[in-house]
Amino acid sequence: MLNEILDYNKQFVENKEYEKYETTKYPKKKMVILTCMDTRLLELLPKAMNLNNGDVKLVKNAGAIVSHPFGSIMRSILIAVYQLQAEEVMVIAHHDCGMSGLKADSVIESMKKRGISEERLETLKYAGVDFEKWLHGFDYVEESVAHSVNTIKHHPLMPESVPVHGLVIDPKTGKLDLIVDGYDN
Repeated sequence: MLNEILDYNKQFVENKEYEKYETTKYPKKKMVILTCMDTRLLELLPKAMNLNNGDVKLVKNAGAIVSHPFGSIMRSILIAVYQLQAEEVMVIAHHDCGMSGLKADSVIESMKKRGISEERLETLKYAGVDFEKWLHGFDYVEESVAHSVNTIKHHPLMPESVPVHGLVIDPKTGKLDLIVDGYDN
């Protein structure tokens, strides 16, 4: 797969296909979006929102979840606001998410099948890793979105003037459902 990508990339650069994507590092629509890494959203989400290259900062992770107020997701959002001119934040999760109902036990079993030893898992538990919390998904996508919006909105380093919106997208149709209107907060 790597060689296939590198071969394609060589032609992409030689043919100057990158020119149609040229933009600046500042989002034209002054927004940062946290969304899920789901493959169905790669093209669907921007098209469903009328977004083009350069319009927004896009941060992705499993489930569009802010799981730690001082982790890399929150840091990325704050950098977008303070350094890259983002003036609004959107959290956009989706129906039929792989994080829905996810429990640590099933992930740990998959790890063991792929060669992670029980001894290594026990060492990490002893070192303070709470697998139940770290690998837990969510039960209701709307509640998960509201929780992430709340974490961002009430973060001690987030300016009060920044609206934080929460939405859920249908990964089949692209329909957006508003969960939290950041203008009302």
